[in-house]
Amino acid sequence: MTTPVRFLVTGFTPFPGAPVNPTEHLIRHFEANPPLAGEAVEFRFAVLPVDYGATIPALEQAVDGFDPHVAVHFGLAEEASGFRFETLARNEIAARIPDNAGRQPERTVIRPDAGHAPSTLPLTGMADALRSRGLAVEWSEDAGGYLCNYVFYHSAAGLCRGLGAAMSGFVHVGPVRLPGAAVADTAMDFGALVHGAEIILETCVRNFRDD
Repeated sequence: MTTPVRFLVTGFTPFPGAPVNPTEHLIRHFEANPPLAGEAVEFRFAVLPVDYGATIPALEQAVDGFDPHVAVHFGLAEEASGFRFETLARNEIAARIPDNAGRQPERTVIRPDAGHAPSTLPLTGMADALRSRGLAVEWSEDAGGYLCNYVFYHSAAGLCRGLGAAMSGFVHVGPVRLPGAAVADTAMDFGALVHGAEIILETCVRNFRDD
């Protein structure tokens, strides 16, 4: 019997300046319609609060007793086009706006005496698979100084209790056409977001099993 690949997949709630967060809708869709039907996989999904005091406890609660093999975190970047692969989790907080609780920490490191942490997702394979389906891909070495990078670093650097995934990384998505979202005509369809996210998860399964 094939051992199931255990996935943690997260998104975020809306935050100041982004009253609609497509990654929240993506996670709710996956909760109702689990992806990768027919594959030996198990999922934990979580919509994380945009709150420096609550985000990591929510992440730890999501993985409690689960021990995921793969962690894929999704977040919104308004300036992104399609799917933006973050290659490096930076050991810093540099919040340009307050979180949903009104906190705006001073610029600081997340973990003293430590460096940055790279993504361990199969980024090249993910990019090839998305592009072969006509979906846009971007690359970035800076996930920002806000909660996206904060979660990415805790996951990639193994700072979150119960989360020591062999493969961990962050994917930003650009604006998506959703009810209540004022976006440009060039914004991605929600169906394309779901399809692209499924391709990313499928590529991770294949790569994890090959390794």
